[in-house]
Amino acid sequence: MKQPNINSYTNSAIRIMKALLVSYLVTGLLLLFIAGLLYRFRLDEGRIQIGIIVTYILSCFTGGFLAGKMMKSRKFLWGVLLGLCYFLVMTLVSLAVNRELQSSSSGFITAFILCMGGGMLGGMLS
Repeated sequence: MKQPNINSYTNSAIRIMKALLVSYLVTGLLLLFIAGLLYRFRLDEGRIQIGIIVTYILSCFTGGFLAGKMMKSRKFLWGVLLGLCYFLVMTLVSLAVNRELQSSSSGFITAFILCMGGGMLGGMLS
């Protein structure tokens, strides 16, 4: 049986980091779009919340899709890993800025499921 070498792990990590970077670029663009809509149309909180949920899903989907394309095997697992990394980075940044998790536990779990699901779906469809 062929043993994986350290270079294959390094290459995989670099690919995931690239896909994660693209996910955060998509997030930035979508949040700018939502901010523009908020400014222009004075959207209510419910619609903004829907926009943020769509942002999570599309960003993780895009990253999972790219990760699956780059990895070529077990694509949905790479998509799930990307969704997990996206969620962890988002949570760490939130903790660093706010010094606490302000969202409810149900919102926290929902965001976790959305990130993982979006990444997995992107990986599956790649």
